[in-house]
Formats: sequence, structure tokens, C-alpha cells
Amino acid sequence: MFSKKMVVTIGVIILIAVNAVVLSLNARRYSTLGLGRIAVSFAAPFQELVTHTMRFSRDVWRDYFYLVGVARENHELRARLNQAAEKSNQWQETELANARLRSLLNFQKAITGQLVAAEVIGRDPSAWFKTLIIDKGRADGVIKGLPVVMPLGIAGQVIEVSNHYSKVMLIIDRNSAVDALVQRTRARGVVKGESADWCRLQYVLRKNDVRVGDTIVSSGLDGVFPKGLRIGRVADVQDQDAEIFHEIKVVPFVDFEKLEEVLVVVDRRKHDIENRR
Repeated sequence: MFSKKMVVTIGVIILIAVNAVVLSLNARRYSTLGLGRIAVSFAAPFQELVTHTMRFSRDVWRDYFYLVGVARENHELRARLNQAAEKSNQWQETELANARLRSLLNFQKAITGQLVAAEVIGRDPSAWFKTLIIDKGRADGVIKGLPVVMPLGIAGQVIEVSNHYSKVMLIIDRNSAVDALVQRTRARGVVKGESADWCRLQYVLRKNDVRVGDTIVSSGLDGVFPKGLRIGRVADVQDQDAEIFHEIKVVPFVDFEKLEEVLVVVDRRKHDIENRR
């Protein structure tokens, strides 16, 4: 059995051969016998078919190489586009990091005490505890009990320390407690975590005026957090008939899901006492 490709090839060869023979007869001037006209009439269709076939083959071959070149160029352009996108992404990340660092530096100028900038390198995956790991430890002057803050507000407190790393308990952890004030009325209470994205302001007497939208700040009376640091904003106030305290929901100013860098407030006196132990 002949393949389709072989049949086509043989057909083309026969057409070319017939065309060559006819042209040869025509070249020998058999026109006197009337063979010239017959030869032309017979050869013309075959010549036309051969010419179209050759042109078609040439166009296909040329288009093939053109498409190969286009594909190669497209691949190179895609590679360049990906490189440009990667560089753009890196520049954007660098710009965002610089903006956060500028914010931290400006905050550092406004607060009293030495601040140590740290990067968040890990988080507790548990739903019960809200802690994270930072890349600063005892070698950087960080000790247990130090406050961790952000320009937006209080983030948490250092609870464990190694030479180069520390664990921070966030204020939304159930074990966290911050002595606080309602900034507008100076009513005092304690901000307790709820292991979610919000806290409760407890032990605020019902006689004290507390409204939705009030800002809650640290009182400084717990000996941990400096006075006047922002904690959050009152989102809800409920009063039960049998209770003497408000039930107050507070939403922190710090977005803990987006926390990447923090500041540890270093108290040199506590650090010196810790080193003497």
C-alpha cells in the first residue's frame, strides 16, 4: 500500500515530467504539424497545476518559518514581560516596606524610651492562642514582659525570650490584659483579649459615660505599657439590668493579620535588673 504522501509525491513528479516532455516537443518546433497548439493546450493545465502547487508549497514553507519566528519572538517577549513584572513586584514590595519603616521611625521619635524594630517571622497556628515570633531576642536587649507596639497602637507583650528570638502575646489573646482609659471621659477599665479580632473593656462602672466611637488608650498603671498609647475604638456598649459594669466591645487599631514589623519598647532599668539575676 502506498501512503497518501507518496501518492502525492509521485503525482507531482509525473506532472513535472509530462510538462518537461511537452515543452521539449514545443521547443523542437513541431508547430508545422499542428502539434504546437495541441502541446500548449495539453501542457497549459499541467503547467498551471504545477505552478500553483509550487507556489503553494513555497508559501506554506515560508509561512511555517514565519510562524516559527513569531513563536520564538512571542516566547522571548513573554519572558521579558515576566521579568519586568517580577521587578515591578519587587519594587512595589520595597516601597511598601520603606513606607512601613518610615512610619516606625516617625513613631520612634514621638515615644519616650528606646525602641527595637523587629520583623514578624512566625505565628501560632492555634485558634486558642494569639502569639507570634519576632527576630529579636536577648542579644538585642529584649526581655520578658516588654511591650510591643505599632504606630497605630499597642500590639502585645513579650512572654518568652531566647538569644535571637522572642514570642509575643497579642492583646487579642485571652491571657492578655491591659490597664486602660476611655480617652474622652477618663473612665478606667481593663482591656481583655477574646481570641478573635476584638477585645472587651471590662470593669467600667455603668455610671461612667462610654459611647460607640470612643478611643481607648493605655493608662500606664499596669507597669507594662507606657501611658497614652492607643489600643482600639469602642464598637458596642451593652448594659444589663443586674450588672454594675458596662459590657464594652473594643476593636483594636492594629490589624494583626497584616502585622509584619513591630517595635519593642526597651526599658533599660528592667534590662539591667534582668541581667543581674
